[in-house]
Amino acid sequence: MMEMIGYTAAILIGISLGLIGGGGSALAVPVLVYLFHIVPTRAVPDSLFIVGVSSFVGALTYLSKKLICFQSILTFGIPSLLAVYFTRTWLSPAIPTTLHLFGSFSLSKDVFLLVVFAILMLAASISMIRPLQLNDEEQARRRATDAYPSLQMVLAGICVGFLAGLVGAGGGFLIIPALVVLARLPMKEAIGSSLLIISINSGVGFFGDLQKGGTIDWPFLLLFTSLSVSGIFGGMYLSRFISGASLKPAFGWFILLIGGFIISQQVAKLF
Repeated sequence: MMEMIGYTAAILIGISLGLIGGGGSALAVPVLVYLFHIVPTRAVPDSLFIVGVSSFVGALTYLSKKLICFQSILTFGIPSLLAVYFTRTWLSPAIPTTLHLFGSFSLSKDVFLLVVFAILMLAASISMIRPLQLNDEEQARRRATDAYPSLQMVLAGICVGFLAGLVGAGGGFLIIPALVVLARLPMKEAIGSSLLIISINSGVGFFGDLQKGGTIDWPFLLLFTSLSVSGIFGGMYLSRFISGASLKPAFGWFILLIGGFIISQQVAKLF
């Protein structure tokens, strides 16, 4: 029963990516951990593969419609990619299996990653619930009159890459506001660019893990990913009838509930 719910959630991950260009990894890690009982240290690279492949398929569709800004890919995506590679290759393996925080209080690496991920989900939910105020016309005006904020884009890319590498989050919920506010992109172009950045970041993170070895359940991973890919096509079809801007706050509240659930579960284990 739980597996059926999990495979249904795989389709929802794709629908989220297709509709709003993010939120997939915010579902992927909890689904893998709580419905398929995969430990977080294994769920993170699995989620990178799932979200990376699904996002790449979606990005190809936006590319065919010329809705990807390659200037943003270079300014935001490359620093983000380098941060992912650094985090997955050196920083994440350096985290000890048990973290002694203060006094006798300690956390396992798995619990630490889940708590950090849940906090990130709470921040993501706020980003989704709070609407971006600028419409496409205002974005175009600002792009024509304002200097391109390269340094801010580079710093934002590094932050997103670090988070993606640490907890397996593609960061679409952070990438899209950055592209809209900093790069002055219209929403659809921001979604297409976000999907391509997510796919690159996730791919680099996953292949970085492959270099370190480890067991991968390929039949399960490919099945889950194929369901997610089917969902992204469904999400892009639904986007013709459902505004991503109107759906985003509702999804944000959903992510807020999941993040709160994860934190409550981990806190309960400590007492």
